[in-house]
Amino acid sequence: MGQENTSPITIVPEFVFGTSAASNKTFPERNLQTQAIFNLFWHHENNPQKWAHWLHSPRTGISVGYTNFGNSDRLGSAFTLMPFLEFNAFKSQRLTTQIGIGTSYFTKQYDFETNFFNRAVSTDFTWSFRAFIHYNFLQREKVNYRVGAGIFHHSNGHTRLPNQGYNSFLVSVSAEIKNVKYRAYAKNTQTLEKPERTVQNYIAIRTGIGQNVFSDVSIFNEKKEVYTLSAEYGKIYNKTLKIGVGAFYRLYEHYYDYINDNESLVQDGEEYASLRDNPWHNASNYGLFVKGELLLNHVGIELQFGTNFHKPAYEIDWKINEGWDLAPREIPPGWVLGELNSKFKFKNAINTRIGLKYYLIGTDAAPKHNLYAGAFINANLGQADFTELGIGYVRSF
Repeated sequence: MGQENTSPITIVPEFVFGTSAASNKTFPERNLQTQAIFNLFWHHENNPQKWAHWLHSPRTGISVGYTNFGNSDRLGSAFTLMPFLEFNAFKSQRLTTQIGIGTSYFTKQYDFETNFFNRAVSTDFTWSFRAFIHYNFLQREKVNYRVGAGIFHHSNGHTRLPNQGYNSFLVSVSAEIKNVKYRAYAKNTQTLEKPERTVQNYIAIRTGIGQNVFSDVSIFNEKKEVYTLSAEYGKIYNKTLKIGVGAFYRLYEHYYDYINDNESLVQDGEEYASLRDNPWHNASNYGLFVKGELLLNHVGIELQFGTNFHKPAYEIDWKINEGWDLAPREIPPGWVLGELNSKFKFKNAINTRIGLKYYLIGTDAAPKHNLYAGAFINANLGQADFTELGIGYVRSF
């Protein structure tokens, strides 16, 4: 059978319907949200790399989508490009789980004068995240018919405010147009041996530069840097799953400038005046984290949870942004600021991080030395904190 007839790629058109939750109290009225998505699936039954075996031959792919949010004047549309991973769920051949992370371009954004009530996004481009479950309800020789349900999230990673984000709850219908010759080829030639189980120890260091904004006030709503540094130790299981623990340090330029420039809440007599005694230290954040990462040879998908031991300037951030809207630069007497409630305590204590990495050397080769570059979104619990580009070095043993 000619190789040109045995491509592992299949085409999956998908139509999606649902609703977006109101991003703010005065969010514009909207009709049914609709999406049209074109998916390309890569199948990995005959992939000899270790991750393909241990993840039970998942599908990887890329999708291109168009979204109409149901109000063209205020919410507009979005165009999305998203890589994804799809794998069988609960040992079922019909039920699959799909996780994707990518980027979207929006045709309508927040504008103080012309679109004030849409506080979902204020930038042209945002991060986009999708988590779906699909069920193959009708399987035919040439087509699999599927229904699905899941969530879709958009956020600009706190690179401009307001950034309430879109949270959509959706259902879908799709059809996987099979490559019949590839399916026969894969079935007849699948002779891959089960790889041996392996465990490696590793250490790694990472540095990065992120960007975020401080508040809605125009002078604080310009992007400034967040400088990051971390070190970690852990184990790599079967060249597929990396589990690690580590420590991190971050310096927020917005926090440093707010303290060093003697802004409103750190002036003499104010609650946070003592932060001026050491602006650098008080604009810093450090703590510990645990992380998990799926290794797909050159690609890594990372999820991290951490705890903050030191992040004092976040109290100022919270009070300004969680109080009355559009706080002025100079906070007047009687202005209602955000309360340091239980919600604040959770977000101040717990940080999260998700992102994509690209490794210079494929991890299936188990190199002793490796380098990677990655893009990440960091959050206070689930609320975006900053967007980051980083590079790292990994030493495996």
